Amino acid sequence: MKKINLVIFDWAGTTVDYGCFAPVQVFLEIFKEKGIEVTLEEARGPMGMLKIDHIKAMLSIDRITALWKNKYNREWNDSDINELYKNFENKLFKILADYTEPVPNCISTINTLRDRGLKIGSTTGYTQEMMDIIIPGAESKGYKPNYYTTPNAVPAGRPAPYMIYQNMLVLEEEDTDCVIKIGDTISDIKEGRNAKVWTVGILKGSSELGLSLEEVNSLSKNELKEKMEKTASKMLSAGAHFVAEDISKIPLIIDIINNKLINGERA
Repeated sequence: MKKINLVIFDWAGTTVDYGCFAPVQVFLEIFKEKGIEVTLEEARGPMGMLKIDHIKAMLSIDRITALWKNKYNREWNDSDINELYKNFENKLFKILADYTEPVPNCISTINTLRDRGLKIGSTTGYTQEMMDIIIPGAESKGYKPNYYTTPNAVPAGRPAPYMIYQNMLVLEEEDTDCVIKIGDTISDIKEGRNAKVWTVGILKGSSELGLSLEEVNSLSKNELKEKMEKTASKMLSAGAHFVAEDISKIPLIIDIINNKLINGERA
């Protein structure tokens, strides 16, 4: 009988760094230093991709392309991407260790899943060098998946499915119907759907919602509900099978998926 055996989580905005604030503030800074004022929405839009791909995606936004051309009297090019990325890395490495705190309910949820015999995998938009900072920081605070991989280790990062397949290979799961991918960005959802696994979007703490824990707690119930519904609609439109209010809902969603598998439904 088919059932979920492997749970693959994203990192920033899903299991650590509530709101995914480490990279977004750096994206804002590196463009500002080039005389280009980008919005939070533009900075967060490609979140979840390999970071150099993220920068290219931002530059490809029509408004930013026009601002760049107006500022420099030319189109942006690969040299600009590389310069921005180098600056991004330099700034991110200085702050990354401060953004490894597991999100609320992360540790207890992981423990629940492991008690059920499930394996915990992970994928990320961070490079290996960035994860060399994230991994020990998160582990010291109680979070350590069975396996992680980065875009460096596979042919392409998100939205390509290769990191999920790498998790399946190492953690010895051959059936995509028995895998669930959980993330906080549209790139995560596309990665999961491209891999043909069950795919879940996380709302609270997500880059897509874009709110800190303090902001979530200070909003009125109706304001928060409206923002979460908008984010949920975006994730479902991108192909998510489910959206979860937060990571604590994952065991319940797995129960629902297992019942679907019993009834012959497939990812």
